Amino acid sequence: FLPPKQPPRRHLISIGDLERDDVERLLATAKSFSRSLEREVKKLPTLRGRTVVNVFYESSTRTSASFELAAKRLSADTMSIKAAGSSVDKGESLKDTALTLGAYDPDVIVIRHPQIGAPQLVTRYTDAHVVNAGDGKHQHPTQALLDLYTIQDELGRIEGVHVAIVGDVLHSRVARSNVQALALMGAKVTLVGPPPLIPRGIEAMGCEVS
Repeated sequence: FLPPKQPPRRHLISIGDLERDDVERLLATAKSFSRSLEREVKKLPTLRGRTVVNVFYESSTRTSASFELAAKRLSADTMSIKAAGSSVDKGESLKDTALTLGAYDPDVIVIRHPQIGAPQLVTRYTDAHVVNAGDGKHQHPTQALLDLYTIQDELGRIEGVHVAIVGDVLHSRVARSNVQALALMGAKVTLVGPPPLIPRGIEAMGCEVS
């Protein structure tokens, strides 16, 4: 008997939602896209006719610019919304914003929000694919995938590599995503920092603490 076919994943909310095969496929796809950056014309037709909406409730020049540039390089139509100066300032709820954006029928909504679980909430009120660009202290899966890509590109492998994550892990969504992603790919992870800045019980995610 063949195992039941898994439904295709619609969203990227957390590294915990991914299997190792998913990550390997994403890294291979990124590698193929990166080759286009060496050409004079850097644009690819991959997302032509698709609409990507970037919604940022927190200031982030690098992340928002990266998403917008990536979408444009893949020929998507883009729209970027910053919470400051938008209807959010007038008290519009995240649900209201999601419903409003959903009415424009976007293909992808990229969201960064200070509250844990905000991207998951957006998935309930839109048919778009939702990408988490950072929610509170919870997850930042795309940053973790970029870090994996960099390690693989520089060292030629991820499995067996020993990675130290140093500093304020308690307040870092990137650190949490990285611990999960590195452990998934067979790397050894050690968190280094003063005890008040290391989350209790984080060793259960597959890392050591020093």
